[in-house]
Amino acid sequence: MNEETVIIHTDGGARGNPGPAACAFIAEVGGKIIKQDSSFLGNSTNNNAEYQGVILALKWLVDSYKALSLSNAIFYLDSELVVRQLNGVYKLKNKKLIELFFQIATLSRKINLKINYRSIPRTDNIMADFLVNKELDKQSLAK
Repeated sequence: MNEETVIIHTDGGARGNPGPAACAFIAEVGGKIIKQDSSFLGNSTNNNAEYQGVILALKWLVDSYKALSLSNAIFYLDSELVVRQLNGVYKLKNKKLIELFFQIATLSRKINLKINYRSIPRTDNIMADFLVNKELDKQSLAK
């Protein structure tokens, strides 16, 4: 079996801060999109939504990584702050974000993958951003 790296672009955003929020991820292996998902979060902050995007992707990975023969996961986020927090460069002070950080740590331990978190410019995260906005638009139309 060929072991591979999954590339995961995650994003989260709130219209207003706090405000209606959503998160999303897109996963690709070998240049092919194998999964995408998004979730409406209700009223939340941008940072919370960014963390929730990582959590949404990790929950999918917990269920999928063995069947996909994955050995590595690289997460790309356009939030440098969240990447630095996840990599232990910046300390977390917000109680809610600390809880989300530990949820990410718990999910990460459930999968036998080397996980990397990297910061990218917003212009390189267009597809995940599109899914976040699509989810937010869907919720505003439902009202």
